[in-house]
Amino acid sequence: MARIFCVANQKGGVGKTTTCVNLAAALHQAGQRTLLIDLDPQGNATMGSGVEKRSLTTSVYHLLVGLSGLADVRVNSSTGGYDVLPANRDLAGAEVELVNLDKREKRLRDALAPFDADYDFILIDCPPSLSLLTLNGLCAAHGVIIPMQCEYYALEGLSDLVSSIKKVHANLNRDLKVIGLLRVMFDPRVTLQQQVSAQLEGHFGDKVFTAIVPRNVRLAEAPSHGMPGVVFDKSAKGAQAYMAFAAEMIERVKTL
Repeated sequence: MARIFCVANQKGGVGKTTTCVNLAAALHQAGQRTLLIDLDPQGNATMGSGVEKRSLTTSVYHLLVGLSGLADVRVNSSTGGYDVLPANRDLAGAEVELVNLDKREKRLRDALAPFDADYDFILIDCPPSLSLLTLNGLCAAHGVIIPMQCEYYALEGLSDLVSSIKKVHANLNRDLKVIGLLRVMFDPRVTLQQQVSAQLEGHFGDKVFTAIVPRNVRLAEAPSHGMPGVVFDKSAKGAQAYMAFAAEMIERVKTL
């Protein structure tokens, strides 16, 4: 059975896509059958996986509105090795079209169900808002991975996100839970970041992943080459952190 995880945060620019792409590649390298779903109309996870979004004939948009099945939409990442349900700007139109469809918030879950045995991990890269697209991701998932920077504004947004997850759990998806918080873009030289990190550990306990992803230039360069950072430069500290995070995820799902 596939374990389905949303990588979500209502705040933009916190490393959701970087986390999704690198975790997918690291899980693939660890021998896990992995599918990455790009639910963001910007298509950054698609491009970061080495898939050209402008030349797509079918995308996750076609899957959500019922024009294509999963088998017709998925492609393989030539650089990362995992499968991808790619996205492009067509997906922005799905927001409007989904409103009038039956079970609009569960379209993704229903599309994934027949392929449950094909994968060990399914990762969903959500847009930075609680839209119908994000709601589809949350309704399909078993849990949420929250990447966050150790800064004051990130703490403010975290309470809103946890509240949204609780509402989805209560009303739409009883399986949904917060799997853990991943500290990203971390700079140990900044006292505030150390303080916020300690606050997170004190408040959330073992919900905070042990792995910490440092601020890393090589991770930032990798998308321009159409590949995950863990492939682009395996020796970089950021890549090694995502490999450690993947190992931690594999262990954590055994206890779910």
